[in-house]
Amino acid sequence: MTISILGCGWYGMALAKSLVAKGVAVNGSTTSSGKLATLKAEGIMPFIIDLSADNTSFNPEFFNCDVLIIAIPPKSRSGEGAEYIPKLQRVINAIHQNQVKKVILISSTGMYSEQNTELDESADPKPNTPSAKILFDAEELFRHQTAFKTTIIRFGGLVGPGRDPGRFFAGKKDIPNGLAPVNMIHQDDCVGLTLAVIDKDAFGYTLNGCTPHHPPKFAFYTQAAAKSGLEQPVFVPELKEWKIIKGSNTSKILEYNFEIKNWFDWLA
Repeated sequence: MTISILGCGWYGMALAKSLVAKGVAVNGSTTSSGKLATLKAEGIMPFIIDLSADNTSFNPEFFNCDVLIIAIPPKSRSGEGAEYIPKLQRVINAIHQNQVKKVILISSTGMYSEQNTELDESADPKPNTPSAKILFDAEELFRHQTAFKTTIIRFGGLVGPGRDPGRFFAGKKDIPNGLAPVNMIHQDDCVGLTLAVIDKDAFGYTLNGCTPHHPPKFAFYTQAAAKSGLEQPVFVPELKEWKIIKGSNTSKILEYNFEIKNWFDWLA
């Protein structure tokens, strides 16, 4: 089996290493020539894939794979959001040209608006910000494809190596909505969920990737700051808008057992 990972960033690199350790052939893409040696050193076949409008020729060898995993963020905050859908359309064109049949698109639970209820994959996400709408449009682009099957994984807030939740709010005061539940996932479970999709050949689904433990923001982030030896944040003890993201399909289709079951155990 050969798996191609479009975007070897925080998640893509961790996934690639895990696959290589299992003896899977992995193609990995980067936009930076300086990262090619890093990928190669990890046993990943490195490729430069540039999806910008003025450079759309790709090495077809990258798309010669059994599964393509698309892990490129929209970068809405840095002003690149408008380019995301055109970039993904170029990927889809390459998928057609190279007859890739199985795709995993990494998305985010950030597309769900705060609806003051539990929300699973069957719920209308009602995206209400520009970045959430871009994520939703990206998913729809892949859902409407018929020549290949896509599973969409929506990850919650990301924590793990290099993403210490203790730093998120450390030292800040009067942070609103302190009683709102968190929707997070650890890098180990991001990788684990993806491997489960591949192992079970579970393509054609939408899956929410969130640890099924949702403590209030104040409790999670003050304990995370304490663990990291940082100044504790101070939250306003109030519950305004909130959401709890559930993975009904994740448990039903994948029967996935999360590595992190309780955030307080992890933070202890």
